[in-house]
Amino acid sequence: MLVSYAPDIRRAVRAALLGAAALVFAGIATHAQTGGTGSALDMVMQRGTLQVCTTGDYKPFTFLKAEADAYEGIDIEMAKSLARAIGAEPHFVKTKWSELMSDFTSGRCDIAMGGISVTLERQKRAFFSAPYLVNGKAPIARCADKAKFQSITDIDKPEVTVIVNPGGTNERFVRQNLKQARIEVYPDNVTIFDQLLQGKADVMIAESIETKVQEKLHAGLCSINADQPLQYGEMGYLLPKGDIVFKDFVDQWLHLANASGEFGRIYDQFVK
Repeated sequence: MLVSYAPDIRRAVRAALLGAAALVFAGIATHAQTGGTGSALDMVMQRGTLQVCTTGDYKPFTFLKAEADAYEGIDIEMAKSLARAIGAEPHFVKTKWSELMSDFTSGRCDIAMGGISVTLERQKRAFFSAPYLVNGKAPIARCADKAKFQSITDIDKPEVTVIVNPGGTNERFVRQNLKQARIEVYPDNVTIFDQLLQGKADVMIAESIETKVQEKLHAGLCSINADQPLQYGEMGYLLPKGDIVFKDFVDQWLHLANASGEFGRIYDQFVK
């Protein structure tokens, strides 16, 4: 004998079943992202080390000093702070911008840090922490040419060569917004600014904070309108998709680092 339920009861049952299914799938996602042992936070505490993916080529956030075989930068210090908060030691895992997402989602690290722009494409594959910096793209060029490259329209001309590092949001922004300028892909994000000084390219478009730092490091290069960037952007830390427990912990730690002035002190150490 079939039992017929009233429409409102059927809707309530359907909603409850859908909610239960959502919880199950969320649990499966977390299980998959964290190797089936619960939150990455628990694994880091048990292991005693925080595995941090970082490129090591992006001042002022992450830079590998080859002679000392040691990393430095804003996000290197923040990684050390996060590890202390968890009760673990940081271990830095070298990656490239073109391999960042594949390295992270394959489980090579617990978190990725180092001037990582928040994008919806990355958000499809991972969680982001709360943003810790508002940023945006800005040009940098030889100071003698600064007046020539004030806008996208100025830059997007057939006679202009724009140099980019491969695989990150700089290259994506350039290819989306420049249709006439020549685009030169250069693989080394550390020496790429020397290419501008040597006249092998005219402009690079990068995060505004990076252009300010590189202006100080390279006499003859000028950051252009860094306080009025070409687009709005945010930076955050990559976290395992579905791991709400770890994200909540990182967000709370980040909030306290900002409120206590810790982040400000670290930022000033590498930028001012």
